[in-house]
Amino acid sequence: MPYTDSDPGSITRVAGIEVGHYTDPRRPTGCTAVLARGGAVAGVDVRGAAPGTRETDLLEPCNLVQQVHAVMLSGGSAWGLDTASGAMRWLDEKGIGLDVGVGRVPIVPAAVLFDLAVGDSRIRPGADAGYAACHAASAQPPAEGNVGAGAGACVGKVFGMERAMKGGIGTASLTVRGITVGALIACNAVGDVIDPRSGLLLAGARSPDGSQLHDTCRALLQGEEPRPVLAGTNTTIGVVATDARITKAQARRLAMVSHDGLARAIRPVHTMSDGDTLFAMGTGLAGDALGMLTLSAMAAEAVALATARAVLAAQSLVTAQGLQLPCARSLAD
Repeated sequence: MPYTDSDPGSITRVAGIEVGHYTDPRRPTGCTAVLARGGAVAGVDVRGAAPGTRETDLLEPCNLVQQVHAVMLSGGSAWGLDTASGAMRWLDEKGIGLDVGVGRVPIVPAAVLFDLAVGDSRIRPGADAGYAACHAASAQPPAEGNVGAGAGACVGKVFGMERAMKGGIGTASLTVRGITVGALIACNAVGDVIDPRSGLLLAGARSPDGSQLHDTCRALLQGEEPRPVLAGTNTTIGVVATDARITKAQARRLAMVSHDGLARAIRPVHTMSDGDTLFAMGTGLAGDALGMLTLSAMAAEAVALATARAVLAAQSLVTAQGLQLPCARSLAD
């Protein structure tokens, strides 16, 4: 396997960030909470044409609210947005939120991915799942692969689900001069996933006999006809976090440049069938700033590495309905 980092790090190395997963045992779906109990300056950038999001308008730099207290990533398509309500309930019980005089209102943006084609679509994460993810959150390195928002994720669906592979959730981080930038990515892309360092295919659409990777972009450029793909039935979502001191405008810029990492690791990316959405969070707990050029380079690299981790940590899946989704490691063996 070309990806050989022995210690890719994790988003929880960012001071003030905790992560918790909830995975529904009835089918592969779930949600992931990224908590900043002390609050974090935040921004968002949506590049896919079919997003499912909540509370993204308030992250515009010109709007009033300056900090968020959690970001929810979820499966379940639009139903998964309800996980943010569970996160709000959990934060409210802890007394965490925006002080509005008569109480505290937790600020919880969210994004979802479509995993309804994997298993029983009637089973979706809801508010209780979001609450459970927050309850499970800690500063320990989060589990990767078939957990949380990545439980039902799959990749490489351009030529049909029967030729797709298992996606998942992954994390990575980098530290420069005492400042850490980490990423957590749930990869459910319609395209293939690439090793960002070697350029080799890791997972994606398989050949018609299912035995090897097909290289979606090469096939498309050679005139192979894609299968019709329903808009919104894919999407890569995630969070980039840093403990550097940043402004709300800088958080927005960090979210924007972080999509460069997706472009290095997913091909094709930001399609009409994807709802690719990345949030950026800044806790400021390192007590220092770092130039945006360096922060941007760190963010894009962390996203690219976390995206690769998402498929490398995934495990093969066979659903009760007979859908077979091999993982990257099983196809490489």
